[in-house]
Amino acid sequence: MAFNKVHHIAIICSDYQKSKHFYVEVLGLEILNEVYREERQSYKLDLALNGDYIIELFSFPNPPKRPSRPEALGLRHLAFEVDNVSIERQKLMEKGVNVEPIRTDEFTGRKFTFFADPDNLPLELYEK
Repeated sequence: MAFNKVHHIAIICSDYQKSKHFYVEVLGLEILNEVYREERQSYKLDLALNGDYIIELFSFPNPPKRPSRPEALGLRHLAFEVDNVSIERQKLMEKGVNVEPIRTDEFTGRKFTFFADPDNLPLELYEK
């Protein structure tokens, strides 16, 4: 295999407007493209982090529920690298996001914490 990088992460949300607000206004991701696909009754929002395409946010009518805590089977969580976990945690809390206490990775010694998106998908801040 000759992978270059992860191209994107696809997320299906239950409330498109609420999730769009969270990822754009709260987390600060940039909108690259937004389309409504009438035949699927579905939005597709392409989001970038620092100019790099990273997330496809989808809405579908009545998507099935999936367990989604970090220890659930399947994709565990999405982690964002930050320079300072304490500062970014405080910014999220000021925007009304519930953020767990900061922990230290026992193997790397780096700080990290978890929070959730509007559908309770686990997201992580991990210190550089």
